[in-house]
Amino acid sequence: MHYRYVPPPLDDDEVRGTFSLGAVAGVPVRAHWSVLGLAALIVVLLGDAVLPRAVPGLARGQYWSAAVVGGFVFMLSLLIHEMAHALVARWCGLKVGSITVWGLGGYTEVEEKAKNPRVELVVAAAGPLASVALGGLGFLVLMIIPGKSLTASAVTWLSSMNLLIGAFNLLPGAPLDGGRVLHGLLWWRFKDRSRADRASARAGHFVGTTLVAAGLFGTVFAGWLGGLWLVLVGWFIVAAARQELTVTIASAGLRGMLVREVMTADPDRAPAWMTVGEFIGKTALTSRQSVFPVVDLTGAPIGSVTLAALMAVPRQSRGVTRIDALPTRRPVRAVEAGGEATELLQPAGGQLIAVVEAGVLVGMVTAADLDRIVGQAILRAGPDTAD
Repeated sequence: MHYRYVPPPLDDDEVRGTFSLGAVAGVPVRAHWSVLGLAALIVVLLGDAVLPRAVPGLARGQYWSAAVVGGFVFMLSLLIHEMAHALVARWCGLKVGSITVWGLGGYTEVEEKAKNPRVELVVAAAGPLASVALGGLGFLVLMIIPGKSLTASAVTWLSSMNLLIGAFNLLPGAPLDGGRVLHGLLWWRFKDRSRADRASARAGHFVGTTLVAAGLFGTVFAGWLGGLWLVLVGWFIVAAARQELTVTIASAGLRGMLVREVMTADPDRAPAWMTVGEFIGKTALTSRQSVFPVVDLTGAPIGSVTLAALMAVPRQSRGVTRIDALPTRRPVRAVEAGGEATELLQPAGGQLIAVVEAGVLVGMVTAADLDRIVGQAILRAGPDTAD
């Protein structure tokens, strides 16, 4: 569980693989489909193992009823962890995009970078502190609940898990909250954000690798199936840390450059009001692009469409189906042509990045463009930035 900086999309279409859970305190909350697996795992663990061992001799239905309630409370505690990040970030003046819960916990998307180390520290620490507070509150509740009851056993497990979640998230490596805390401390100590970026990313790589090794050892030599979970979490941390390090080094190579210097200028575009058949005949058949920004009457980007999406439209419907009616039209993220090129390195969720001036499309950056930009930026940065 962690928070991360993600710039806002121009189009608020549904994020792929997630569904909306509404909003809490004005913050949109989404769930990735993988969270269903996590919820099921918690319910099975409680109903089939934890509770029967703690309070033997009860009816099976009692265990499973308590397990379902316990699973719900556990998922709620994950949401509270992320809400702590979101509310503190908003209190610090940062714009919060959304909260997403998924199979490995959750993350809070903040649409602005921390303005100083203090903000970084308090926003990062808010989540783990909330989890620890929930765990402590649970153990206080145990003082008024009979010691061997089903409820007491469930509260004990949930409280312990929240303390564990709080402690685990303080491990000093990106993208964990502890990595953000480390980043804030190093940023404050050295007054160098890039140096802190590199150090926290490398620490995350070390933490993730250690978790993978520990999980494999526990699984192979001790028969501990929980080790597989450690391997999965460690792998995720390693991948995320490697991505952060790549972005940090590439940022050094792009420093001082503008978006217009690296974008694909004046791309072929798909007018929203044009039919699919007309667009295919006029543009798609001769274009060297495989993805096209969709623009409205003012020239502003409102989405994107791919060749695959065009091919999916039945031939008999292409003459009457407008571009803006395509269900496969995907959102875009917009950046200013005069903005810093480092903005392009922030996660775009697979979206096309539309480059605008005065709200009108003047260029684009595709996934292939971004790979090229990152590679050239790393080459331009030189070996010194990797130290």
